[in-house]
Amino acid sequence: MRGNPMTSLRLRDKEVNLEEVNQRFANSDAEEIVQWAADTFGNGLVMSTSFGIQSAVMLHLVTKIVPDIPVIWVDTGYLPAPTYVFAEELTERLKLNLKVYQSPMTPARMEAIYGRLWAENDVEALNRYDQIRKVEPMQRALKELNATAWLAGLRSNQTDHRKTLDFVNFQGNICKVLPILNWNSRKIYQYLMANDLPYHPLFDEGYVTVGDWHSSRPLSLSDENARDTRFQGLKQECGIHLPQSLGESESLDSSSL
Repeated sequence: MRGNPMTSLRLRDKEVNLEEVNQRFANSDAEEIVQWAADTFGNGLVMSTSFGIQSAVMLHLVTKIVPDIPVIWVDTGYLPAPTYVFAEELTERLKLNLKVYQSPMTPARMEAIYGRLWAENDVEALNRYDQIRKVEPMQRALKELNATAWLAGLRSNQTDHRKTLDFVNFQGNICKVLPILNWNSRKIYQYLMANDLPYHPLFDEGYVTVGDWHSSRPLSLSDENARDTRFQGLKQECGIHLPQSLGESESLDSSSL
């Protein structure tokens, strides 16, 4: 196991042994992993989406197997207008059981108290922004939905942190399942084309990853990595997909949504 200090965890009436399940999935396809998660966790299974550039892949892949799965979307209140349109279109097309979560602190209130945190060339300010607008709503969603397992579309070629992950991981007391972890851009493209699924509209404007309007920009020739186009290039992870213990969360500064 690469990113998991624990090897097994009992979740209610289920016990998951990471070594066993990850060995099992070494040669499995993404659909098999999703089906295992559905069979293992039942109503405790949720998924998350950012309605980002390639989000249609996971949304289609998962909902064709688990049509009514709760789909958690953390709306920061700062997303580009095309993201809201994209989300509306995919929700209708795929009949998503969408659960929208937001920070209890409005953007206006946050700016009045803390200023424009995202505009500061400072990792600590960005971390506070992410904690308020992204991490807290996500943790609240998992708790309110009684989640025991969480499907996410992370891929190992996206960030340094994600290179350390396996198909099945523990994030706190949640089992994190990553069906497309080893997919590359070609496989993503092939899946989109085969199923007549759209990219996010900002893809045509040069965006290869997109989050909030103030923290995303198109890819440029000087960028060494797609994640350089996010968070002013200061960090790769927003914190949603990072463990929340004190020691582990220190990687927030260097480790993306």
